Amino acid sequence: MAVIELRNIKYTYPSGTTALNNISVSIEKGQRVALMGSNGSGKSSLCLLLAGVIKPDIGEYLIHGESFRYCRKHRVQLCKRIGYVFQDPDVQVVSTHVHEDVAFGLRNMGLKEDEVQKRITHYLELTGICDLREKAVHTLSYGQKKQVALAGVLAMEPEIVMLDEPFAWLDYRQSQRLLKILNQLSDMGKTVIVSTHDSQFANDWASRAMLMQNGSLKASGVAAELLANDQLLDELDIAPVINQGAKLNVEVC
Repeated sequence: MAVIELRNIKYTYPSGTTALNNISVSIEKGQRVALMGSNGSGKSSLCLLLAGVIKPDIGEYLIHGESFRYCRKHRVQLCKRIGYVFQDPDVQVVSTHVHEDVAFGLRNMGLKEDEVQKRITHYLELTGICDLREKAVHTLSYGQKKQVALAGVLAMEPEIVMLDEPFAWLDYRQSQRLLKILNQLSDMGKTVIVSTHDSQFANDWASRAMLMQNGSLKASGVAAELLANDQLLDELDIAPVINQGAKLNVEVC
């Protein structure tokens, strides 16, 4: 069953630059999707469109078969269905203290305060940042801010989770914990979409790859098969996979 379907999507920046050009794709429930391409290929624009941040000039965006209308009602519904972790946490973390930031989206959802506090504790534990609960956001490292942004999105318990370059600026232990979380989300049946430059990660983790260039979707299919095509990767300026037989090893204490 398709949870997301795009039909002939086109989006042009106010400057006149085409960001997305005739994108048509269907994403199934529970898929692990790696969205790949060189800088400027349209990955971030596609993520913003899927999150409802930008509206296409042409084309149709469907969630569970229902056309997304960009009205207030549909935007509220979309926020409950799709969680988006931006590449830059400074545009996403909005509160002064960590626990307040994780609570922000939950309170906007109208949850009771006891449920808000329960989720704050659970998702700070899940992301491994319980010790940061009372910290002021401005005192955190960039990597820690990314974890706070992730905790805030996961706390809203969306059915689809999108992450734009989530491993950037994370140290080894933070990266291993994130990988474990991505696997847990997938095991729960959630659809997970990761925009990444890391071909090895995409090869080992994703069930499906979507390869972009100049705003167009050039290839979409089984990740291991697409990423074994060195000629295609070279044409799209995507780094080759170093070890096709490698498996991701997750050890998080």
